[in-house]
Amino acid sequence: MSRTRLERVRASVGIASLALQQIEDDLTADDVDQEELAAILRELSEDTDPPGGLVASLAQLVTAAARRAEQIEPDQDGDASCPMHEAAALLTDNVGQRLIWAADSLHPQGDPV
Repeated sequence: MSRTRLERVRASVGIASLALQQIEDDLTADDVDQEELAAILRELSEDTDPPGGLVASLAQLVTAAARRAEQIEPDQDGDASCPMHEAAALLTDNVGQRLIWAADSLHPQGDPV
C-alpha cells in the first residue's frame, strides 16, 4: 500500500473527526432547544449538502470499500465485502431513519430553524 495514500486517509479522518467534534459541541450546548435539535438531526440525515446528509455519505464510503474488497478478497466468498455492505445498509436503513424519527418527535413540523 502506498504510504502517501494511508497518510491522506489519516489526515482526512482527522479533519472529519474535528468536524464531528464541532457538531457534538453544538449538540450539547445548553441553549439547544427541541426545534434546533430536530433541525440538526435532519441535517445529518436528509437531503442537504452533501446530498443525502452525513449518514448517506458514510454509507457511500463503506460501500466503496466493500466494492473494492469484492475485487480483491482472496476467495471472492464475501467474507470481507458482505459485512461492509451490511454496515452500509444499516447506516442508511436504520441510523438515517431513526434520526428522522427522533427529529419528527422533537419538532413534527420540520420547519427550518
